[in-house]
Amino acid sequence: MQLHWHRRDLRVSDNRALAAAAEDAERRGEVVPVFVFDDLVLEHAAASRVRYMLDALAELRERYRGRGSDLVAVRGDPSTLLVDLAEEFDAERVVWNDDYSGLAEERDEAVRDALSEAGIEYESFCDQVHHEPGEIRTNAGDPYSVFTYFWKKWRDRDKDEPYPEPGAEQLASIDEDEELPIIEELGFEEPEATIQSAGTDVARERLATFCDDAIFRYAADRDYPARGATSRLSADLKWGTIGIREVYEATERAKSETDSDEAASVEEFRSQLAWREFYTQVLYFNQRVVSENYKSYENDVEWRDDEEGLQAWKDGKTGYPIVDAGMRQLREEAFMHNRLRMVVASFLTKDLLVDWREGYDHFRTLLADHDTGNDNGGWQWAASTGTDAQPYFRVFNPMTQGERYDPDAEYIRRYVPELAGVDADTIHSWHELLDEERGDAAPDYPDPIVDHAERREEAISMFERARGGAEE
Repeated sequence: MQLHWHRRDLRVSDNRALAAAAEDAERRGEVVPVFVFDDLVLEHAAASRVRYMLDALAELRERYRGRGSDLVAVRGDPSTLLVDLAEEFDAERVVWNDDYSGLAEERDEAVRDALSEAGIEYESFCDQVHHEPGEIRTNAGDPYSVFTYFWKKWRDRDKDEPYPEPGAEQLASIDEDEELPIIEELGFEEPEATIQSAGTDVARERLATFCDDAIFRYAADRDYPARGATSRLSADLKWGTIGIREVYEATERAKSETDSDEAASVEEFRSQLAWREFYTQVLYFNQRVVSENYKSYENDVEWRDDEEGLQAWKDGKTGYPIVDAGMRQLREEAFMHNRLRMVVASFLTKDLLVDWREGYDHFRTLLADHDTGNDNGGWQWAASTGTDAQPYFRVFNPMTQGERYDPDAEYIRRYVPELAGVDADTIHSWHELLDEERGDAAPDYPDPIVDHAERREEAISMFERARGGAEE
């Protein structure tokens, strides 16, 4: 027998470690699928992600049952439980797919030590990304810190084809009668947000729908949140309910069936897949970025302690409509459009002058698709503290962002009902209106909590002090 330890690969198709074990089934024995509810990992989890995970696990279990097998789900320390399960099923090998956070590295090292001590073979595989961290380097042999150069090499590297699903004969014939835990048993309440459906079937539906239409206008429309031009695959990729090679193969088919302009749009979507891998690499080689600035400044950045402003930002009550719409989408759906992630992050760090770590922690507690490398990279980009970051002197104007990317205020009105009956021009000029004009237009919507023009200058001065003085 062999054990396949599922983690962030909640699928049977295009699963590299599972496919490798299945290929070896005739020689090493059938595969027992296993998932461990690790209490140490759960300490860093959030209700939205646990809900998504449980839904994905339920679908994964049904897929195994449809093949005459089952998913063995246990709770506790994987370094102990995997040894116990290997002994219970007389398994000679344990396989899994790599993860790249510091917590995952520590967990996996403990598992490797325990399996070695017990005399049980193990093997891990690169599955979560096309190219393992460190595989794409500069000509000097260093990991890339600038995305553009990483992207050029990533784009030109061959990609593996999707790995085959295991056949029923390659899976252990087991009947697991233990039910998956309910969310409360794991220490969480049901999230208030409406979480999108999880599992391979719905992930494939999202991918197919995207590749039939939106991928061909992705380059032109992806920054406009009301246009529905994004894939909504972020949670699927975070939890591995669909394989990255299957996604790439679908983009290959789409690209081959269209003209050069639309093919360029497909390539733009692929660049977002590359950003995901770029930030995975940054995290892998710089684990400190989870809590520290990637970029070094001569002096500390003088972030402000503004509890009132931070709470208004979290509640979507800043008086900047596009910012508030994004924050309310996050609360309602455990998801936020990517353009809005940049806008709200810029507002927190450059308009409120609040430490990016406060925003990152808030996102981490609400997003169903939270990915440590990707989210940390995005926050530090917006805060001008990260690798290949937004220059500190380029500060998003939230009103301009709203007018440019939501010109008809369709997205804003959807998530800010206080503005439902207000015309777009009034919404986009909200910061310029007199108090009585705002009161007449939308009495329940707040006035802007800060003056953007003033705070922009303060943000630039703050970073110039951090750099060691004024700009020359």
